[in-house]
Amino acid sequence: MNPPVFASLTPAFILDALAALGLMPDGRLMALNSFENRVYLAQLEPGTPLAAEHPALVLKFYRPGRWSAEQIEEEHAFAQELMAAEVPVVGPLAIGGRTLHQHEGMAFSVSPRRGGRAPELDDEDTLAWIGRFLARLHMVGERATFRHRPAVDLASYGTEPRAWLLAHAGLPLEVEREWAGVSQQALDAVADALAALDAPGGDDAATGIRRLRLHADCHIGNILWTPAELPGGGPHFVDLDDCRSGPAVQDLWMLQSGTRAERQRQLGALLDGYEQMREFDRRELALIEPLRTLRLIHYSAWIARRWDDPAFPAAFPGFGTPDYWRGQIATLREQLEAMAEPALVA
Repeated sequence: MNPPVFASLTPAFILDALAALGLMPDGRLMALNSFENRVYLAQLEPGTPLAAEHPALVLKFYRPGRWSAEQIEEEHAFAQELMAAEVPVVGPLAIGGRTLHQHEGMAFSVSPRRGGRAPELDDEDTLAWIGRFLARLHMVGERATFRHRPAVDLASYGTEPRAWLLAHAGLPLEVEREWAGVSQQALDAVADALAALDAPGGDDAATGIRRLRLHADCHIGNILWTPAELPGGGPHFVDLDDCRSGPAVQDLWMLQSGTRAERQRQLGALLDGYEQMREFDRRELALIEPLRTLRLIHYSAWIARRWDDPAFPAAFPGFGTPDYWRGQIATLREQLEAMAEPALVA
């Protein structure tokens, strides 16, 4: 069996990586929540470089083999571009002229520590505020295109993960055929929805959905909120590790939950804020359920591909069992029904 992918990340290794950048840690180290990468909070010795401005720093060690150096650097460049435009994003620090560093074969970055709590998504003012900042993020995102980062699309979020699961995940025989059938039906429905919006329109109609650079993983866990009365208060976005290109609605739909009426209200509040800053193409609302469907399939493949990482069996003990896949079958059937319903309006 191969050794765990992050086996080299001992406390000594992590502190040595920071010291190699000329930053002197005081020895205190705390692991932060992260499945995909490994993230640590380190304290600096007072009086050492950066300590006055950033007494605590966050080190992120990237999962080997997931992104190329060019893809990570493109993520960092996007974060720097957003910060230059005063969009509240927490991005990596440039140290020695670089944001991506290597220590004994492990790639890592160093970011400032930013506190905060999860936003209250039941509050319409909070949602409108987040909507305004997402619009500003998208205004920067539409200035250019990614050269190395992938897209949120049918192939990479649906077709390829489904094929990988059927070939490598070892689905239990009693559920494999049923999951294969319903997942293909779901992807066919997604393909139809995408094709309907990307088909050329009439002489005066838009000819397709516009793709732009996105956060792409904009759920409540990746937004931190600080009290409005504090300097820089309000929402700030963290973890651009999954940034991709795609339709703007990708950064909106994960901030909705509950009944259809609740999601309708949440969407309205988000767009009230968003459209104060940037026009939103209402046709994209028809993509909410297709995008949710793609994420379900992509998420199962993400867990299965990481199963040799000890953190994953511990966090997802029921994954891969017949009951897990029966639950996925039921959820995909619900998604087929949701995709057949009229889209939310706002």
